[in-house]
Amino acid sequence: MATPPEPLDEAKVKAFTERMISHINGASVSLMIEIGRRVGLFDTMAAVPAATSAVVAEQAGLTERYVREWLGAMVCGGVVEFEAATGTYRLPPEHAALLTGQTTRNLTTTTALFPLLTRVLPDVVEAFRQGGGVPYSAFQPEFTGLMDVRSRPRYDENLFGKYLAAPDDLIKRLEQGIRVADIGCGSGYCIGLMAERFPRSTFVGYDLSEPAIAQARSQASALGLQNAHFEIEDVRVFPVEPPFDLITAFDAIHDQVDPAAVLSRVRQALSPGGMFLMLDVHASSNLEDNLSLPHSPLLYTVSTMHCMTVSLAHGGVGLGTAWGSQVADRMLRAAGFSSIRLFERVDPLNSLYVAT
Repeated sequence: MATPPEPLDEAKVKAFTERMISHINGASVSLMIEIGRRVGLFDTMAAVPAATSAVVAEQAGLTERYVREWLGAMVCGGVVEFEAATGTYRLPPEHAALLTGQTTRNLTTTTALFPLLTRVLPDVVEAFRQGGGVPYSAFQPEFTGLMDVRSRPRYDENLFGKYLAAPDDLIKRLEQGIRVADIGCGSGYCIGLMAERFPRSTFVGYDLSEPAIAQARSQASALGLQNAHFEIEDVRVFPVEPPFDLITAFDAIHDQVDPAAVLSRVRQALSPGGMFLMLDVHASSNLEDNLSLPHSPLLYTVSTMHCMTVSLAHGGVGLGTAWGSQVADRMLRAAGFSSIRLFERVDPLNSLYVAT
């Protein structure tokens, strides 16, 4: 005889229904935010006082009917304020600060991830069934540019005052002149900033992406940087001679195919007394510890849809975005680093590891 179903706790059903509606509404608002970002509606509304949909559309050079419907979503989502008596819409400056401008406060570059991730959804679903993953090439050409746009404000605001300032005397050594490598350098923006600031040091960036390296070389040439060079290279086997005094990896380790090999290579490539600076996602290796992180659902989603699956697609270990500080420390020690200092949350999303 079949066991009768357990009676439902209706209060729990109601509470979860409300949570599900909140998730669905959040996804809906994120889609509309991405449209607003692409067509410049947030910039337009930040520059004008309260206005009707017709005025907003005219100022933005868009079709009023679409703008009016978009405004409906923004009002219901708590993004835009609406005055029914006058039929006017207003983007409060406190909201505009998180929706416009080239600063780390602008969160719209995060919503820009979702259309790109959704594009590979069928492939990720297939990987659930068959194993493997989605290769890095499936996210191109958009991914390189999007990562560049997302990361630049972070480096502008934090590179010198937080990341490079954390280890004792590192800034002074860079000013005096040392040899530096950046692995997984992307479009090379970070190297460009350092090469300009520290002309006595020499910098080389390694990355597998040909478009990213091409962009990095073009930017370095435009800036006249003679001390910055870029190479297309698998960072598991980048040159170890001559050795480097400093190697950096900014959000580049957790999605590697073989992160252990990369860390081992970094250790081999350092000169005596050399330093490895690794910026990576602030998280614990234990799920239960991440429940308090406000962005934890985003971490595991991006991991599933990009970081983990890209590694698995190429036969990698699939560390994932939330590999966490415990695993990071263990892997750094296994690679041969004897001293590891952790600076937690040097920015809202990342922690810094200083390994020697």
